[in-house]
This record gives sequence, structure tokens and C-alpha cells, in this order.
Amino acid sequence: MIYSGSNAVAVLTENAVKSAIEKDGEEKKIAFPDTAYFLPTIYAATGVKVATLGDLPACLEVLKSLITNKDDLGEALNAGLATAVGAEILEALKYVNNDDPYGNEKGIGFVPDSIIRSLGVPLVTGDIPGVAVLIGKAEDAETVAGIIKDYQSKGLLSFLVGDVIEQAAENGVKMGLEFRVVPLGQDVTAVIHVVTVAIRTALIFGNIQAGDLKALLEYTKERVPAFVNTFGELDSVVVSAGAGAIALGFPVIADVDLGENQVPGALESVTDHSQTVGCSLELRNIKIKMKEIPIPVSYASAFEGEIIRKGETNTEMASNRNPTCELVISRKAEEVEDHRIVVDGPDIEEIPDEIQYLPLANIIEVYGAKMQPDFEAVIERKIHTWLNYLEGVMHTGQRNLLRVRISREAVSKGLKLKHLGEMLYHMILDEFGSVVDKCQITLVTDGQKVQKLLDELAMPAYKARDERITSLTDESVDTYYTCILCQSFAPSHCCIVTPERLGLCGAVSWLDAKATVELTPNGPSRPIPKEGLIDEKYGKYESVNKIIKQETHGAVDEIALYSILEQPMTSCGCFECICGIMPEANGVVIVNREFKGMSPSGMTFGELASMTGGGVQTPGFMGHGRQYISSKKFAAAEGGPARIVWMTKELKDDVGEKLNKVAKELYGIDNFTDMICDETIATDVDEVMNFLNEKGHPALSMPEIM
Repeated sequence: MIYSGSNAVAVLTENAVKSAIEKDGEEKKIAFPDTAYFLPTIYAATGVKVATLGDLPACLEVLKSLITNKDDLGEALNAGLATAVGAEILEALKYVNNDDPYGNEKGIGFVPDSIIRSLGVPLVTGDIPGVAVLIGKAEDAETVAGIIKDYQSKGLLSFLVGDVIEQAAENGVKMGLEFRVVPLGQDVTAVIHVVTVAIRTALIFGNIQAGDLKALLEYTKERVPAFVNTFGELDSVVVSAGAGAIALGFPVIADVDLGENQVPGALESVTDHSQTVGCSLELRNIKIKMKEIPIPVSYASAFEGEIIRKGETNTEMASNRNPTCELVISRKAEEVEDHRIVVDGPDIEEIPDEIQYLPLANIIEVYGAKMQPDFEAVIERKIHTWLNYLEGVMHTGQRNLLRVRISREAVSKGLKLKHLGEMLYHMILDEFGSVVDKCQITLVTDGQKVQKLLDELAMPAYKARDERITSLTDESVDTYYTCILCQSFAPSHCCIVTPERLGLCGAVSWLDAKATVELTPNGPSRPIPKEGLIDEKYGKYESVNKIIKQETHGAVDEIALYSILEQPMTSCGCFECICGIMPEANGVVIVNREFKGMSPSGMTFGELASMTGGGVQTPGFMGHGRQYISSKKFAAAEGGPARIVWMTKELKDDVGEKLNKVAKELYGIDNFTDMICDETIATDVDEVMNFLNEKGHPALSMPEIM
């Protein structure tokens, strides 16, 4: 059946390529959208950069060479890889004369690089513990919908191919990347779009070199926690596609009896659908840490991106309408009654035709023998994540500038404010139990009381914290921290986190890393005593080099904390931004992950990002967090933030206030961001240079950067 399917796909692909060349010519460009990896499966396996239709005939020969028709399981699995190559070509041909071939279908088709990078952090932290691929048509639609919802409740990322998409939709499965249930397409060839996710994970995070098929297959098997569930009778093409999945290391679980054709650990039958989820997780060794919380709605990381529209909103607590604040504050032991949850003021009411607007003060008081004031803000920032894990709850902002929306559906299930408090209590004790011994939560919705708490308790606490954080500089502390969260994907990457340089993913500050050491001594962060200064300008320390060599298993010997040209910090691939040298302007350009346009370097974010990542040092290119742009330590060895000559408009708006303040302090420049070019002004090199000269940008008169 494998060979039958792969031979059928080979013929179909050959005919499709011949037809496309006859119609459009060999010079016609072919590419998937928003990727720096060409046709990723072909590129990763062979190193061939397919750019035109004329490049495809050679790929067809590779495809055919993988189909030997020999009676050998290993050879048959190679034929499965041939099916993957064929599927990739067939899917890519859909994009030749259509920028959005999936626009009118129930599926998204190709998954852009930026989405894969954005998934990096939740995958390595375990917020997404695994990836499920569901394909086919189940005999009972309600059953397959239940399986998908089960994966969703456990936080897995699910990709759907075929009729299961319609079956899921008909049975109320919430779909979209924000719900971690992604419909790819109806055609079986659409499964290649999840295959390329796994393959690009290896290229982006793992530093796997294109053409190294052996290393690629080892990486996907060992580091990409994916598996396949098939539903309904198996035709030869599905079987062949399944063989390709097995070759990548992804077990296939079928809901039909395969009898003696089963291969333990790789291809197994589970005809009892109540066992499908458990068996799938066990085969991929995916451990789920279940949190049993007494609340009437589902609670899982899969709901973190849920958007609640105004028309779906029952209750809203927003600072633009009413006073709001969230505060975690330490107390003495006798001042905290453990598990005391109080709602002071009106609770959520079910309102069918309008929105209930409430003030909100969420005051969380904690006591712990090992609790430190620095941990208050760390716990407080987690409120945003935890509330978004609630199905039917959307949270944005922090401190006194926030918005909480609760859907009508959640309220109809019985959700009340006390349930929000119950969830927060359980999560604080679950994640911070090593420093929090007791916790009580008060949710205040009486407007006058909220305003008083905001004025007399919350704002003074925020001010004191800000003064503390402002005083934290790299020079004022004697300890830095490592962060190796991403090593499950990028084994030779290690962040060094300092007060003035957060982790490149933007999620780990110096205070976060400090708290992590206290909370999980054997976790992803280790303290580095700041000893053995080698070069102050470049930020080189003997102690940092010693730790970096240990943490990267010898892959990296030395880093300069403040340079982008000499031994820069490594990148894993999930960085928020990337900067690169623009020699013509004697400075650097910065592009954020969300930007889809072209930079003056002649490269998109994805193309710039493909220059680094995977735990390697790439002088002249560096991944980093957004907030690092406005740090005094940004490219300090090369002259600092004054080297920034171009950045996206969105970044300028986001970090502009802080960047202008730093530029004024360092260089005496007012409104520095007005001197920085962006895509609304120019992306052509000559036009960028004209703008910089007109503005008298300081980089033009600085020493040569290269």
C-alpha cells in the first residue's frame, strides 16, 4: 500500500509539473509565502533551493529514486518521504498563480515561518506539550470532535486534514491558531504543511544544515513531539503519507484494525476511541500535568490566544471605563488567611443583550518564609497568562491599565468572579509554592473602594517597584543568570540575562531568572557570579565564558555581552526581533517577527533570521527582545543605540519613548526616533541614505562599524 500510494503521487506530481511548465514556462517563480526556506522539505533533505518551475524536474528524479518498490520496511519508509516531496510540490503549485489558494477553503494551507518562531517558547516551556495531526473522516463526527477537544484541554497543538475539519466544526470545536486547533486543508496533500512545520523547526532552532537528511530525521524524531491520528478506512495515499510521518519519527495511530501490519511504537491500531488520546501521548512520551481546578469552564494553555469580540462579551472590566488594578503584595504570616477568596462588590451577572461594565481591583496577598519583594512583580505578570488560560476569558494589559472580558458563553456555564480567584489561588500555589506558603485573594468591584485601593495601595507599590527596577543596571548587581529553556529545540543555545538585557524571546527578565533560580534550583536558569572581567566595553567575563561553555556543551567558548560583531550572544530562533549590519549607513537595521515587508538589507525578517539561530554565533546579526532596543547596552561595544538607522514603524511606536529617553541621556539627542528611518519612509538603500543624511543621523559620523 505504501508503494502504491507513493507511485500514484509520483505520477500525479510529474503530470502536474509538466502541465505547469507548459502553461507558465520554466522561469515562472514558485514559492510558499513568508518563508526563507524555499520548498522546505526538498531544501532540508537535499539542499536544493527551488525557486522556479524549471527547478522541479530534478526534484522529481530525487522523488522517483526514493521509490524502490523493494520488499523492505526501511525502503518503504523512504517511499513515504517521496510522497512528502510529491505533496510539497503539488501544494506549492497551488501558489504559482494564486497568492491565497486557501482563501475560500476551510483551511490555512502553508504555515509561515513567523508562526513557527512564535510557537518556539510555548513548545520549549511545555505550554504546548505536543503536536497532534488528525487526518481522514471519522465514522462518528462527535467522537473525533471529542478527541480534538481533549487534546485542546491538554494544551496540545492540533492540525486537521480532510473531512475531520468539517466534522470538528459541526460539533462546536473552536478552531484557529489562537485555540491551537489549525485546519490545514481538505486534500490529503495538505498534510505536508505540518510536515514542513517540523522540518523548519529543525532548520530554525536546531541548526540542522540543509542537505543533511540523517541529522534532520534524528532531530524531528528526538525533539519534535508530534504524532498522527488517522480516522476511517486507509487508502494507499494516506498509508504512504503515514510512512513519511513514521520516517520523521512520528508514530501513527489508526482507528482501524491493522492486525499483523502493526509496528509497535510506530504504527498501531486503537479502535476504541476512548483510548486514542492516552495511547497517542504514551507513544510520544508526552507527559501532561493536569490541574484540577473547581471551575465551570475549561482551563488550558490552548485558550491563551482566544479573542472575545464585543458582541460576545457579557462582562468587561477595563481601565478606560472604570478604575482597575492588579497587585501582588507580600504580607506577614498572621495577615494572610490561606485560600480566602472574597468578592467585594457586584459579581458577574448574566446579561443577554448588553455588556456589564465593572471596576476591578484584584489584590493578591501572599506570605512565604522564602518570599522576596522582587518576586511580587514576577507573580503579578503571570496573572495575564493564567486568566487567558480560562476558556471564555480574555485579559490584556497589566497593573492599573488592563482589560478583562468575559464571554456570554462562559457566564452561561456559571463562571463567577470567585472562580477567577479560585484559579489564581491554585496556580500561585502550583507554580510558586516553593516561596508562597499562604495566599488570599480579594476581588473588589465597588468603584469607590477600587479607586481608594488604586490610590493608596497599588500606585505607591508600582512606584516603589519602578524605582527599584530603574536602579538595576548591569554594574549594580554582582550576579547574572543563564536561561536554557530553548535547549530542547536549540541544544547549543544559552541566553545570558542581565538587568539591562532580557532574554531574546522577551519573556525572561533578570528578575524572572532570579526568581526561577529560587523556585526551581535545577531548572533552566543558573546564577553566574560576575567575576574575571576581561573587557568592560565588550562585556566579557571569565565566569560568563566558563558557564557558557558548560551550558552549550562546548559549542560556544566565549561571548561578548555588548557586541553584535565580536562573539555575539547565540540565538535559538524564537527571538522577537533581529538586527543586522547595514554597511552603507554605518549602522544596523532592526526587524520584528510580525513584519512581513522588506528591509533595506534586501531581506525580510525570515531571511534575516535564517542567517542566525540554532545556537550559533553570527557576527553582524543578532536576535534579541523588543525591550533590549531601548537598553543602554544595545550594541554598546559598537556605540550603542545610536547605531540604529532603520527599524519598523511598529517597533518605533512601541519602544520610542524609552529609546528617546536613553538617546537623550547618552548622546544629548532629542527625539532620536525621528532620525530613524522606517518602512513608511523608505526601504531602498539610496532613499534610506538620503533620509539619514537629511536628518543628520549620528551613525553617519561614528567610527566605521566594520
